[in-house]
Amino acid sequence: MPTPSVTVRVPASTANLGPGFDTLGIALQLHNHVRVTRIPTAGVTLSSPIAGDARSGALAVIEEAAALYFRQTRQRPFGFDIHLSGEVPIARGLGSSVTVRLGVVAALDALAETGLSRQDLFQQVTELEGHPDNAAPATFGGFTAATLVGREARCLRLPVDPRLTFVTLIPPFEVSTKAARERVPDAFSKADAVHNLTRVSLITAAFALRAHDSLRGLFDDRLHQPYREPLIPQLPRVLRAGEKAGALGGWLSGSGSTIICLTLDHPEAVARAMARQIPGSTSRLLKADPRGYLVSRARRSSRAR
Repeated sequence: MPTPSVTVRVPASTANLGPGFDTLGIALQLHNHVRVTRIPTAGVTLSSPIAGDARSGALAVIEEAAALYFRQTRQRPFGFDIHLSGEVPIARGLGSSVTVRLGVVAALDALAETGLSRQDLFQQVTELEGHPDNAAPATFGGFTAATLVGREARCLRLPVDPRLTFVTLIPPFEVSTKAARERVPDAFSKADAVHNLTRVSLITAAFALRAHDSLRGLFDDRLHQPYREPLIPQLPRVLRAGEKAGALGGWLSGSGSTIICLTLDHPEAVARAMARQIPGSTSRLLKADPRGYLVSRARRSSRAR
């Protein structure tokens, strides 16, 4: 008998963009693939070349996402096998947890034919994540501004100029999201709040108008990067090196450790300048992903399994 199987391709995402803490994000053309196959037994089985030592943690994330999906759609739970693969590194500030959570709920929706919209899936993933900054670009693609209004996850999306390159430096060390969040204080001065608000407004307008030169000097942040810098002490000099090589500016991607510089020109030179600051890092020259997640169906023979 044929076995129904769905594969969801989910893009990586970079969140915050400096001052847009927990609000701004951009989808990137670096992807994970979540293949979900319905099985006749209860529970979840996992195979993954990317989970590594985080296998048990990945299984917990998958089970939590599935439980929320079945509860909110009032579908009878069914067992499934899940295979994770792709290029999005774990604990590097590129939204790896969202690729798994969104991949699971989108695949279950396709298998159960519940017909959830992208907004429905965005709402579920935001609830799982606790904030929408990575969930929004992974779901809708492009540049997103997102927040929670009461319990409703809201997002506005802008296309990203394909001429822009996101020079992505992935250091050879991880940063725990939990540890990075614990370093951010609970209160800020009026001056720091105004500093960030003005820059978030101008960044959003600059992307909308494609006024790229106006982005220079706008990515400096006072709400989270200074407090997370001890976890990535090379951050200031990586950003300075990228800007000196021609980048429009740069930021700590999510909670790190990845650092991104945005450029219109000479991305290879920007990448080399950044990489010299953290030996052993990996550099990727990425474009924005315009589409968000994609679902494809396959039917595998149970004999082949």
